[in-house]
Order: sequence, then structure tokens, then C-alpha cells
Amino acid sequence: MRRKSLLWHIFLPFLAVGLASLVLITGYTSRTLHDFYYDRIREDLTERAQLAAVAVGPLLAANDLAGIDAFCRSQGRAATTRLTVVAADGTVFGDSQEEPGRMERHDQRPEVVAALGGRVGVAVRYSTTLGHRRIYVATPVDAGGEIKGVLRTSRSLASLDRTLAAIQQRIALGGLLLAMVVAAISYWLARRMSRPLREMKETAERLAAGRLESRLAAMPDSEEIGALAEALNTMAGQLDERIRTIENQRQEQDAVLSSMVEGVLAIDCDEIIIGVNPAACRLLDVQPAAAVGRTLQEIVRNPDLIAHARSALAGEATVDGEIELRRDGEHHLQVHATGLQAPDGRRLGALLVLNDVTRMRRLENVRRDFVANVSHELRTPITSIKGFVETLQDDPPADPLAFARFLGIIGRQADRLQAIIDDLLTLSKLEQDGPQASLAREDCRIADVLHDAVALCTARLPGDGPGVRIDCPADLRLPVNVALLEQAVVNLVDNALKHSGAAAEILVSAREEPGRVMIAVRDEGRGIAEAHLPRLFERFYRVDRARSRTLGGTGLGLAIVKHIAGAHGGEVGVTSRPGQGSTFTITLPRPAPAGGETS
Repeated sequence: MRRKSLLWHIFLPFLAVGLASLVLITGYTSRTLHDFYYDRIREDLTERAQLAAVAVGPLLAANDLAGIDAFCRSQGRAATTRLTVVAADGTVFGDSQEEPGRMERHDQRPEVVAALGGRVGVAVRYSTTLGHRRIYVATPVDAGGEIKGVLRTSRSLASLDRTLAAIQQRIALGGLLLAMVVAAISYWLARRMSRPLREMKETAERLAAGRLESRLAAMPDSEEIGALAEALNTMAGQLDERIRTIENQRQEQDAVLSSMVEGVLAIDCDEIIIGVNPAACRLLDVQPAAAVGRTLQEIVRNPDLIAHARSALAGEATVDGEIELRRDGEHHLQVHATGLQAPDGRRLGALLVLNDVTRMRRLENVRRDFVANVSHELRTPITSIKGFVETLQDDPPADPLAFARFLGIIGRQADRLQAIIDDLLTLSKLEQDGPQASLAREDCRIADVLHDAVALCTARLPGDGPGVRIDCPADLRLPVNVALLEQAVVNLVDNALKHSGAAAEILVSAREEPGRVMIAVRDEGRGIAEAHLPRLFERFYRVDRARSRTLGGTGLGLAIVKHIAGAHGGEVGVTSRPGQGSTFTITLPRPAPAGGETS
């Protein structure tokens, strides 16, 4: 149902009361005037009838019908009042306006009946003889102590009705004007009373819409409404202050949660997510808008995480554990779940804090693999050296050639052990130096570095080894650490030579690209399966362990290449397919020219 404005609630009752009062006053005034004029006419007719009865009494006693009729006519014309003389039996003896012989008997007229009974009779009725409404007053005519007849006076009420109608018309016109004045005053009062309430309603609507700076500018002069307006302004100020405080706290909380590395996930008692920070969305691979308002089972399909959340909801103080997510590889999350409680002790839900420990677990695995690989790599030459030394000590061969062969094996294993130690020292030094700025650099021609590295590698090869071709612009220059870059290229070329056939060709190239220089070593060897490529630059990682040891590798060459590239601010890469060879690349950034100039 549509609600009406307060203006109409006030104005319409005021107007109705005013109009009802005017109607009652008009009706009462009209009735009073009617009764007043009616009483005056009745009294006048009564006096006339009583005076005329004194004169008619002797005529009626003498039964002088002609005299009675003449008296009625003469007195009626003089007083403009109709006079009628009626005998005791109802016969009309005289009338001032009609012939008595043509008039009917009047013994049933109420005023005549009353007069014959000794009282003054009064009646108002429509006259069929004259055709209009009249008032009749009849008084008994006493002759000799006996009522001989009735003298009746009458007057038309048409003039009275016209007079009352004119008065009522004037009263109605005045009442209409007064009603208009009352309506205008009522409307003005209603607007005056409703205007401040409407302004307070509009201010409240603006506050509800978030415009908390809204205030009532003018205070109403009414004590009650003025107090309500002041209370509204006070409430608006307090509401503005509290909402600003809440908003600041929410922004601070959002900033803290957004900057946290740990993921934070809040759920209610029905396992519906009520809050999640960006770190948790990143760890669980969900969108904040899609997560809030949905159940935990819809967002996270991990039974271990759901079990931790339910344990916290069940009332356990703190639940700690580690879960594994299989998404783009294995991700390890440390989960800390605890219950959420209101200040009154009511349980609100649970809070889950997620910490990504994947890198830590990977580092632990790498450390374990490194220790195992170092131990294994060192054990092989040491075991070989120890075995041949014990053989020479316990049972030296008599054949000088066999003795020399044993010593050669011991020497080669010692050289292998020395190579492993040297590579480990090189890796350690590169990791300790770390930042690029610590490198001693010099501007050099890249072609010279490539030629020196290739010459160093091919000098150790037999004459029927693979061919090596160099493709590098002569004017390509770059500030680098020459010794380290040469060692990286030597490691790549040495690997290519070891894994390529005698008829194969190895291409060592360098080219300049926007903002960087790329050095590539491509061979035509057996290639590497895609599964091995992500771990190829790890320490001691071997695709084919037996063949690598046969070729004399330490398993650290590619790791050294990766660290040398990182020390220059660059990176390494590899592309390979089984049976189609491999291409290893070193990408080095070109420093910006001094002064911001570009070449």
C-alpha cells in the first residue's frame, strides 16, 4: 500500500475539521434564524388573531355572516394577513381572500380543532387553495362565556423562505471564503510542520547512501523537532567518525593481509569462505571474487587441507601440518589452523594460515642430492686410487709395463679428483661473489673469447675429432670477465665435443639482439630427452651417468656455466631433441651507455 506524505496526514484532517465546523455553524445559524423568524410570525399572527377575535365575537354571537365576511376582507387587506372565521361546526363564515361558500369545512384542520378546544392552535402546511406553504394560527372566539367559533390568521411562508434562502446563501458564501482561508492556513501549517521532517528524511537518505558529510543546515524552531534534528546531526557525525575509523582499520587490515607472504583463509562454521588474501589465492590458484561466499570444498580439492579446517572447527586449539598440492608440479604448504571466536566466546569459524615451503623442500632435496652426489663422485676416484695403491703395496707387479699402467690409472684418478675439487671451488667462489658489480670486467671482442676457448678445447682432441666452426661478427664487443666467460664457453664446447661423433660439426656462434648478446653452442650429438632439460644445470646431474664418467666429466660443468651467466646478469638455456643434437645458449645483457645515450 502506497504511503501518503506527512503533509496530507496533517492538512486533510485540519481541512476536514474546519469544513465540518463551518457546516455545523452554517446549519445551526440557519436553523436559529428560521426558528427566530417563525416565532416572530407566530407571535404576530397570535396577537392579530386575538385582537380580531374581540371584534368578531359580537358579530358571531349575532350570527351576522355578512358583517363577519366584510370584517375579514377589510382587516385582511389592511394587515396583509388572511383572516378566516370558522363556526363551531367547521363552516367558514368569512375569509379575506376567498368566498366562504366555496370553501370546504374546516372542522378537521388541526389548528381549528385546537382552538375549539380552548387553546391557540398553530399549524404549518401547504395550502391547496392558495398553492403555497403557509402558517396558520387559530384562537377561540368567546361570546357569552361560550366558544362560538374560531378566528384564524395565516400568512405565507414564501417570503420567509426567500429571506432565509438569501441569508443561507450569504452564510454559505461566507463559509466558503472562510473554508478557503482555513484550507490555506491548514496547508501552510502542515507544510511548516512537515518541511523540517522532510529535510530530516532527505538527510537520512543521503547518510544511508554513504554521503556521511550531510548535515541539517537549519534547525527547526519547534522544541521537539529541533531536538530530533540535533540528534540526527549528532548521530551523523558519530556515524561518519565510526565508519571512517572502520574504513581505516579495514584498509590497514587489507594492506597487512595483501603484503603478507603467508596465505590467510577464513571460513565460518558452515565451511563457507568469508575472507582470503592474495597470497592464499596465489597458493591455491583461485580468484578472490570467485572464492568468497563459496564452500571450502568447492574451492580447494585437497582432503588434507579440508581435514585441518574441520579439526579447527571441531574445537581443537591449534592444528599444524603439511600438505602437498599437485598443481604444475609438487607444491608443499605448511598449514596452521585455529578457531575464530567472538569476544563473547561464540565460535565464528576457523582461520587457516598457509606458508609455501616448496622452495625449502626443494633446497633440502638438492642438498641431500648434492651431498650424495659429492660423496659418490669423490668415492669413485678415491676407491680406485686406494685399490691400486694397496695392490702395489701388497703385490707389486714384476712387469714394469703393468706397474706403469697402475701408476697411470692412479694419476688419472687423482687428476679427476683434482678436477672435481677445482670445479667445486669455482662454484663456491661464484656463489660467494654473487653480485654482478663484484666482477672485474673489461671491454673485449667476443670473437677473441670464442676463438681462445675453441682452441683450448680442440688442442686436446685427436686429429679425427669433430670439426668446430665459429660464427661471430668481428666487431661484436661487450664488457665481460674474460676468464669466466672463456671458461663457460670451454665447458659448453667440451661437452659438445664429448657427445658428438667424429663426423659431426659443432657451431659456436654469437649475435647481437636488442639489449643483449647471445652466445650459442650447437652440436649434432644424440640429443637430450625433454624430461631432463629442467634439471640439466643442477650440480652432478647426469643424463647418462655411466657414459659421463667414461668421458671424464665431473658433473659440474653446466652448473658452472649457469653461475657464470648469472654473475654477468644473464641466463642460460638449452633446446634439444633426441637424435637431433642440442643447442646451449648464454644470454648476456648489454649495459646501457653512460649518460643515457643510445647507439
